[in-house]
Amino acid sequence: MRFGGLLKGMAALAWLGHCVLAHAAEVQSVRVHSGPEATRVVLDLSAPAEHRVFTLANPDRLVIDLAVSDLAASAPMPEARGVVTRVRTGPQANGTLRVVLELRESVKPKSFLLPPSEPYGHRLVVDLSPAGGTPQVRRAAAIEGTAGRDLVVVIDAGHGGRDPGASGPHGAREKDVVLAIARQLADDLERRPGIRVAMTRTSDRSVSFDERMRIARRAEADLFLSIHADAFQDASARGATVYALSTGRATDEVARRAAERENAADLIGGVSIADKDEVLARVLLDLSQSAAISASLSAGQEIIAQMSSVTRMRKSRVQQGSFFVLTAPDIPSILVETAYISNPREESALRDPGYQRDLAHAIGAGVVNYFRLNAPPESTFAHNPPPPAAAPVRHVIKRGETLSEIAAQYRVSLVSLRQSNGIRGDTIRVGQVITIPL
Repeated sequence: MRFGGLLKGMAALAWLGHCVLAHAAEVQSVRVHSGPEATRVVLDLSAPAEHRVFTLANPDRLVIDLAVSDLAASAPMPEARGVVTRVRTGPQANGTLRVVLELRESVKPKSFLLPPSEPYGHRLVVDLSPAGGTPQVRRAAAIEGTAGRDLVVVIDAGHGGRDPGASGPHGAREKDVVLAIARQLADDLERRPGIRVAMTRTSDRSVSFDERMRIARRAEADLFLSIHADAFQDASARGATVYALSTGRATDEVARRAAERENAADLIGGVSIADKDEVLARVLLDLSQSAAISASLSAGQEIIAQMSSVTRMRKSRVQQGSFFVLTAPDIPSILVETAYISNPREESALRDPGYQRDLAHAIGAGVVNYFRLNAPPESTFAHNPPPPAAAPVRHVIKRGETLSEIAAQYRVSLVSLRQSNGIRGDTIRVGQVITIPL
């Protein structure tokens, strides 16, 4: 009887082994997300995989064994984040793929598989909580010398392709000028250590609102910046405005996403709400989006402070509006209306490469100032914060000086100098104080 049971068991194991072999999985990527209470590791898989998770000490490591699996040749290893200092992999003799996470401290792991949910496929998720139950606060001095991860800024040039956006009285198209500014901004930020840039478009092509948000999520963005140019029927309207999402639109989005939670997995920093009831899903989304709006307001205010030295600001505080492109619940997102393209003078400024450069530099300086105070603890900025952006320079006009000479002296564009000081033409007076764009 026992022998018969053993034979049945062996047959069952053979059948199971056949099934596992038939469904061998490939690890397509490894992602690490860091939160205030835990670190989440996500393995993107081509198919479900049997797995085993265990910890090792001295030094602290977490091992993930995936049965009958291999690593895609193109799969990149993530940078250090949270408690994970390094990720390495290696095939085992029995066909198992071993993934080893080197850790800063001991952890309590919890793992589970997630089914495909657009835009993701099968995933193995491993949450790492501190073994002691209480997260440790690590200051920069405790990890001095660690490179840290780059902050990711996604720059979104509005409109594009079949959608030209607004047009100016002399033919300038919004989609063209905002792309030029976005490129200048990307160049400016990429030159700053510790920042990496992704763009929703780099050419004249159409990008849907949903795709813009998917790009930001795939890039694991720390900040989303959407660049636009305003328009109004009154051609005298002028000035730049910075927007964050309104709480009203946020509430509408929370309701919509909670109702569609089966198709809204991985919305909150990689956390699925697909298996949560509607009330809990709504609470999680509301908390996440409230935090994102608060961060957006802080980032927007820093950008306004810097832009005000380059151009007239229509409002001195961040405005809140109903913009679909700003509704990613877990990413601080702001929209910058750089100027009124419907105003002939501002249209001319928006077309000027020097003004585009100065405006992009000011926005970039605002981004840096925001991250100086709000950088995630595992980032380079948190370890080695850069100095604050310099205060605007004031220049007192002396006898015989001209605007073009002053612009050349400070290496700024003449258009920016006029724009930031509201000067028409070249008329200036002795003793007049003007602001030099950053």
